Amino acid sequence: MADAKPKLKLLKLPDLKPTKRTIAVAPDLDADLQAYAKVYEKAYGESADVNTLIPSMLAGFLASDARFKKAKRELA
Repeated sequence: MADAKPKLKLLKLPDLKPTKRTIAVAPDLDADLQAYAKVYEKAYGESADVNTLIPSMLAGFLASDARFKKAKRELA
């Protein structure tokens, strides 16, 4: 069976290609996001664009929302 695929313990990696989204935010939220980027730079010694920070911020928010996680499980 030379054509048989090998069996690996590691599963196939998920699709990691980013999906682009465009959003509009209120001026006060934009100001807060810009301030957050400045605080991030002070905290870690390296700059990060707001657009680079937003995905991690959203992921952290969703990961910390227990009600969302429960509702998401119920959808499945």
